[in-house]
Amino acid sequence: MQPGISRRGFLYDLGRGTLALAVLGLAACTDADGSPDVVSTTSPDVEPNSTTTAPDATSTTQPPSAGAVAWQRVNLGFVSAYIVVRDGEVAIVDTGVENSESDIEAGLTSLEVDWSAVGHVILTHRHRDHQGSLPAVLAAAADATGYAGAGDLAAITSPRPLVAVGDGDKVFDLEVIETPGHTPGHISVLSSDASLLIAGDALNGDNGGVIGANPQFSPDMAAANLSVKKLAGYSFDTVVFGHGEPVDGNAAARVAELAASL
Repeated sequence: MQPGISRRGFLYDLGRGTLALAVLGLAACTDADGSPDVVSTTSPDVEPNSTTTAPDATSTTQPPSAGAVAWQRVNLGFVSAYIVVRDGEVAIVDTGVENSESDIEAGLTSLEVDWSAVGHVILTHRHRDHQGSLPAVLAAAADATGYAGAGDLAAITSPRPLVAVGDGDKVFDLEVIETPGHTPGHISVLSSDASLLIAGDALNGDNGGVIGANPQFSPDMAAANLSVKKLAGYSFDTVVFGHGEPVDGNAAARVAELAASL
C-alpha cells in the first residue's frame, strides 16, 4: 500500500442508477507537452466509429442522503472526467484539458459540495485532456491528495507531489488496476461495492458497446490488448470511459467478449 492512500469506502452499492458521477467531456488527447499524439483528420483520441455527442447542459441530481452516493453527467464533447460524492466527501477521476476547473466546480456545486470536500484526485494517465486542469484542481482543492500510475508521473504537471499507485492499491476504497499500453503508466479504477469500472482510455465506448484502446494514440498496442484481457478478469455491471458513452448493465460480459476477440 502506498503512503497516503485511504481505505475508506469510495462507493457503496446502492443499486444501478444511483451512482454519483459527473462526467466532463472536454477535448483532444495529447501528451503532457500539449502536442497531439498523432496528427489526424478525425477527432483526436477517439476511434473514427466511436459515438460522440454535442455538448449538453449540465444534468443534476439531488444531493445524496447520509451514506448514499449521488450522480450526474456533464457532457461537453468526447472526453470525460468523473466526480463521486458520498457522505460529503469527493473523489475526482481525471481533470480534463486546461480551464476545465469551472465545469468541475459546477458539478460540485450541483451536488451541494465544494472544493473543500475534495480529498482525492486520480489521473488515469498523462495525456493533456485528462491531466490538463490538474494544477487548477489541486490549487482549488487544497486538502486533496493526487494519484497517478508510476509510469506516467514524470510527464504530469502538478503543483505538489503525486502519490504513485499500482495494482492492488486503494484510494477511497477504489481499487487501482494497472492497464498500460495507451500510456506506460495508465491505470483504471474499480469499485467492487458499486460494481463500477472507470476504464480511462484503456477501453472506449462505441455505439453502446465497448472497444479497446485507440491505436492512433496508443504506442504499445500489444500491452493495451493485454490490459483489455486483464480487465476482463474483473466483475462489474457498469463501465465508463474517457471517451464514449457508458455501458450500464452486463458490462463485464461486453469486455470479456472484446478480450476474446483480441
